[in-house]
Amino acid sequence: MAFSPLNAHTSDIEHRAIAAYLGLAIGDALGATVEFMTPREIKAKYGIHRDIIGGGWLNLKPGQVTDDTTMSLALGEAILAKRSVDPHTIGTAFDRWMRAKPVDIGNTVRRGILNYRNNGSIAVEPSEHDAGNGACMRVLPVALATLGQSSEQVAEATRLQSHLTHNNSLSDAGTYCVVQLVQMAFMGATRNELLLGPVRALIEQHPEFRFRQRNASNPSGYIVHTLCAVFQAFFDTDSFEECLVDVVNLGGDADTTAAIAGMIAGAYYGRDAIPVRWINRLDRNVFIKCGEQASALLALSEHIDMNA
Repeated sequence: MAFSPLNAHTSDIEHRAIAAYLGLAIGDALGATVEFMTPREIKAKYGIHRDIIGGGWLNLKPGQVTDDTTMSLALGEAILAKRSVDPHTIGTAFDRWMRAKPVDIGNTVRRGILNYRNNGSIAVEPSEHDAGNGACMRVLPVALATLGQSSEQVAEATRLQSHLTHNNSLSDAGTYCVVQLVQMAFMGATRNELLLGPVRALIEQHPEFRFRQRNASNPSGYIVHTLCAVFQAFFDTDSFEECLVDVVNLGGDADTTAAIAGMIAGAYYGRDAIPVRWINRLDRNVFIKCGEQASALLALSEHIDMNA
């Protein structure tokens, strides 16, 4: 049966979980068009970029997604297959994903997967040079599968998936913060609670993430730049659409900033807040997979074995 995001029997949390996954994919597809462009270049070519039209440096079809979404789906498949966040199963899934020749793949991610393929290692060596956003962009399945678990268990599961490719304290802290934001949004937290909870804790631990003291334009793949752009877009706008339009028009690593902003905004605003025109443009197979996986991972959260 085809997935329907508007099932009358779907709970509010499940609607938010589905919206988070769709938000990830929609942000990815929307942002890919202007990835690596500057705000000035975007304005000159598009005015305000607000439609899913494909193109960009990857020459994508309208609604096609990049590694942000497809790697998330690979992670979700691994968690569902093992019914736990098992790094060996995840590493095998990532290796299979890379062998299928994804449309794009970051250098740090590639090195980490090759490390697993060649050595069977479930964690790369700690490195100050691996503070990229590649672990954060794909973390949504962990947020879904560990909903309701203790903070220690959620943090450990987040690190297990991250360290296959990124073993860095800034990456760890930023990625865990995003997981907390998504999980709290599922449960109906206010925006002020999100700001004064996980985000303030992150900034107190790592002041680099002070997002209102930084020009977020043209954010790079550095996790600090990425999340400063995401936080600015989410906390300084008032709708799902406004959040994503804001962040993609900053340019830079726009597919990833919009994917992360989309998962947070989707979890916060819910399914009904996502513009229909964006839903209709998203690749149908991706649309179906995101919805099915969101529901399955959420269901697994009630039974997941965190000690497997």
